[in-house]
Amino acid sequence: MEIRTLRYFLEAAREQSISRAADKVHVTQPALSKQIRELETELGRKLFVRSSHSVRLTDEGMLLRKRAEDILSLVDKTLEEFRNLPEITGGTVYIGCAESRLVSVIAGIIRDFRESYPGFVFRISSGSADDTVDMLDRGLIDLAVIVEPPNLAHYSYLEIPGFDSWGLIVRRDSPLAAKEFITPDDLIGVDLICAERAIRKDIPRWCGEKAEKFRYIGSTNLAYNGSVFVREGLGCQLTFDGIVDVSGESGLKFIPLRPRLTNSLYVVWRKFQVFTPIAGLFVERLKEKLGKSADAVEPMNESSEG
Repeated sequence: MEIRTLRYFLEAAREQSISRAADKVHVTQPALSKQIRELETELGRKLFVRSSHSVRLTDEGMLLRKRAEDILSLVDKTLEEFRNLPEITGGTVYIGCAESRLVSVIAGIIRDFRESYPGFVFRISSGSADDTVDMLDRGLIDLAVIVEPPNLAHYSYLEIPGFDSWGLIVRRDSPLAAKEFITPDDLIGVDLICAERAIRKDIPRWCGEKAEKFRYIGSTNLAYNGSVFVREGLGCQLTFDGIVDVSGESGLKFIPLRPRLTNSLYVVWRKFQVFTPIAGLFVERLKEKLGKSADAVEPMNESSEG
């Protein structure tokens, strides 16, 4: 299975057209069709259902699309790393990032780091802690910024100073908007939206068995999207303070939880991870600014011996 063939396949899947895909990758339509047929023969599975003017993925094709996206992402990341090996003035670091107001600390460190390394480029992927750590384990990102303590058996970490406080996002015309703070009893019978990880871990930590009485009508891993649903009258959202617009024009209000519920933020990487030179330098800068954790290990970069 060749990388080039996977790129052809992925373009055809995105375009849902062999002819448009051929134009995108600058080959003839018969050549691209031949490559895809050979790929189907190699895998022993039909990847596309073809019609006169379009193609659509089979179930097997959808599985390969997911695998191809991961493979090509890792290939592109590797190629970029090697292109940047001779040049320590720059390079790319891939960071998976949770939603948190504390991300501003990382942004400030990156800003200062770019003054020393003007060719430094960051690639941020936002998502849940589970998704972000999965990307880290598969080598698709260099660092993960997550809102829960890392597994110390597998990861080294630095804790970002400060914490995020939980609260409830409501419409300003909601009966709950008059409250100064929200207790667990206030949420019984209320339509709620929350991140799945928080439903499993954080909210039970806040209110114990009362969490079993809450009615969740949906979940989201991006707080902004959840706030749009609240604005449209679809319940209330449990989330962190400071990451959703609750100005007067938004029509929304943030109300803190009582008792208080907070989370810390951590930068994590795999133990004994081999970093590119620029990523290794960036981790050293993080340690300098955040303070070295007792559980953090020295990063190895690709210019190290052994």
